[in-house]
Amino acid sequence: MKTLNDIKKIAVLGAGTMGPGIAQTYAMGGYEVTMWTRREETRNKAIAALKASLETFAEEGEIAKEDVETIFNRVSFRMTVEEAVEGADFIQETITENRDAKVALYEQLAACVDKDAIIASNTSAMNIFEVAPEQLLPQLIICHWYAPPQLIPLVEVVKSEQAPQEYADIAVEMLTKCGKTAVLMKKFIRGYIVNRLQQCLNREVFYLLDNGYCDAEAIDLAAKASFIPRACVLGLCKRADFGGLDMTANNYRNKSYTMPEHGDELPKTLEALVDAGNLGIKSGKGFYDYEGVDIEALKAKRDKQLFEVFRLEKKFLNDPV
Repeated sequence: MKTLNDIKKIAVLGAGTMGPGIAQTYAMGGYEVTMWTRREETRNKAIAALKASLETFAEEGEIAKEDVETIFNRVSFRMTVEEAVEGADFIQETITENRDAKVALYEQLAACVDKDAIIASNTSAMNIFEVAPEQLLPQLIICHWYAPPQLIPLVEVVKSEQAPQEYADIAVEMLTKCGKTAVLMKKFIRGYIVNRLQQCLNREVFYLLDNGYCDAEAIDLAAKASFIPRACVLGLCKRADFGGLDMTANNYRNKSYTMPEHGDELPKTLEALVDAGNLGIKSGKGFYDYEGVDIEALKAKRDKQLFEVFRLEKKFLNDPV
């Protein structure tokens, strides 16, 4: 049975939105990383993203400037799956959320991957345990990252029913070694933990907007000035402990809150924004107007603020209430 010390080489399959940040995290953890992408254009973008992100980490004091080149050189690129996974102890799949693409890739893996390699999917929307070939299930887990993956600490980990618990434990240990906050789930559910919580919040956000109770700016200001910073200290379950579980129970008994009707339907506010082509920063307008704004500078500002927030959060995680 593998142990953490047996993990030397990691293959990251997919070099798009999530791949470079995930590869960076593993490389910063000291691992040799091989990335696979079939397109040269995607590879070149991934190289540029990796270099830029490492420079930002150095500017923020997260890594030493003299270590940037060393970490960057731990990541290499291959243009075939077979070359990328050769000799890999841990394989992280990060390709697009397309069932046919996932099926094709896992069929390739079934034909070439070592039997004792741990395979982890980053899938957000699908049950990969129903997609992958049965022969891979004893070595298949999920490590679900959040974007941008090199910055957001959380990775949710869950194993297939056929995989040994040790594989999930190794993933948690490895991610912790790489500076992530790895959360082990007892069994798989679509959406994992945070996406399900966010979907509940989205339901309320759009209910308030659709029915004219407030605007997007009021929602954001209220959230940032209340339960979001409080959650950095108490989380959600411990917050209920501090407030009193009897009070929480009374809220249910008194029906002080009822779920929005038709909460699973596409909200009118969201539908109108999308139909108008207002998709957020990618189109220049969403809830807010970004026209004339330097988007790359805006993202850089976001990242710097995230660094600051997560440094404080790490302090609280290391010394919980």
